Amino acid sequence: MFDSILTSTLTPVNFFVCLGVAMILGLIVALTHQKTARSSANFTTTLAVLPILVAMAIMLVNGNLGAGVATVGVFSLVRFRSIAGNSRSILSVFFAMAIGLACGTGYITFAALFTVLISLVLFALKAIRFGETTREQQLKIMVPEDLDYTNLFDDIFGAYTSRFELIKAKTTNMGSLFELTYRISLKGNVNEKQFIDKIRVKNGNLKVCLSHDLEEEEL
Repeated sequence: MFDSILTSTLTPVNFFVCLGVAMILGLIVALTHQKTARSSANFTTTLAVLPILVAMAIMLVNGNLGAGVATVGVFSLVRFRSIAGNSRSILSVFFAMAIGLACGTGYITFAALFTVLISLVLFALKAIRFGETTREQQLKIMVPEDLDYTNLFDDIFGAYTSRFELIKAKTTNMGSLFELTYRISLKGNVNEKQFIDKIRVKNGNLKVCLSHDLEEEEL
């Protein structure tokens, strides 16, 4: 059941079976990511096609040491020329690559069962909201360079948030401004506009950005 369908000689039938299964499973991976995480159309398409490309590369190597080394080099080049994504996106990329590796080596039954199992796990974790705690948001505030931002907004945060933490402070606009990044948890039934207006009074009506999705640090 879990034996490879590939023999020492790659036949056209086996070739198209492996690529066909990789294509179907790639679509399942893409749909799973789309339903369980935030995704763009470009990234969803990438996940759908990635298993086919990996399977093709593995079948072309087919025990050839030199080709294997070249393939590793190509994958490394792609990795370091790409923009790092968040952890959930990276998980889906590894998911798609694992399927491509399984299909490329002929273990299509194993690949199909693996795809179904992992997809069900991801849907289950999404359904039970696994790992989610109090809804956190990211707040970015611009302040003039000559304004002491230490404890400047503590009274506002105390009134409108249940938790706040300054996680980053950096200069911008040729050093004339500070960009402060906070991680906050708003209290229930808080009027976000009033909250932002209070901050604008203290930062001189400079830019304030409240994000409902936290930006993950680059890996």
